[in-house]
Amino acid sequence: MRLFISSDIEGTAGIAHWDETDADKGGALYQYFREQMSREVAAACQGAQESGASAILVKDAHDSGRNLIPLMLPRGVMIHRDWSGAIGSMADALDGGFIDPAGGETFGSFDAFACTGYHSPAYDKGNPLAHTMNGSIYEIFVNGRRASEFMIHSLYAARLGVPVIFLSGDRALCEASKEWIPGLTTVAVSEGRGGASISLHPMDAAERIHDGMKSAVASLDQHKKRCLAPLPDAFEVTIRYTTHAKALKNSQYPGAKRVDEKAIRFDADDWLDVMAAFRFIL
Repeated sequence: MRLFISSDIEGTAGIAHWDETDADKGGALYQYFREQMSREVAAACQGAQESGASAILVKDAHDSGRNLIPLMLPRGVMIHRDWSGAIGSMADALDGGFIDPAGGETFGSFDAFACTGYHSPAYDKGNPLAHTMNGSIYEIFVNGRRASEFMIHSLYAARLGVPVIFLSGDRALCEASKEWIPGLTTVAVSEGRGGASISLHPMDAAERIHDGMKSAVASLDQHKKRCLAPLPDAFEVTIRYTTHAKALKNSQYPGAKRVDEKAIRFDADDWLDVMAAFRFIL
């Protein structure tokens, strides 16, 4: 069983301020939370391995893509650091095709996709650091539904035929995502409260993530169909920016139309085309 884990930090237990996610501004606090991010990922990997995962690739998917501490992860886990520029973004290499550093052969497809440390989308009250992709985005809608980073990359997984089995992060995201993907196993480690966050103890969070991932991998065959994100036949994407200048600039992307001073819209039949567009207009 081959597992892909995408790891973010704003949904990590205890996070409450932007400085805590920033290598340049956060100092000792950032160092602490990158350790907690790594601890939660390590717990997820250990749980997956105990349920038979034979190969695990972890994508460091926050900011620089260079946050996780590799030595904190279990032996046998591969780590994808920094950004290639490919359309997969926070799920880059989910489509396989890279050279396996252990065996020197081309790595095939993945059997499951999972996310740790994810957070509520922009304009949502579920996390004091709620956002979608970057600070220039006010909100993104896909077919009328507000899109989170989890939703964006789960649709990418669905397009590749990969079930989404596990999510950890803030409670609001977990509840909304479980409603959207019924077979999904979720572990809520925090809850937003205005500009604050109430979180589990860091070791309790890691333990629950371990147990949740262990269960999700063990029951994959049983729940595989219920773990595929619903993939529509067509997509209407609306992006609202924080500034009118961004909307004007990105309305010039082929097929995009300006909706109002701060928003654009475009239509696509294939989610891969949406992911490709996002590389240029987010």
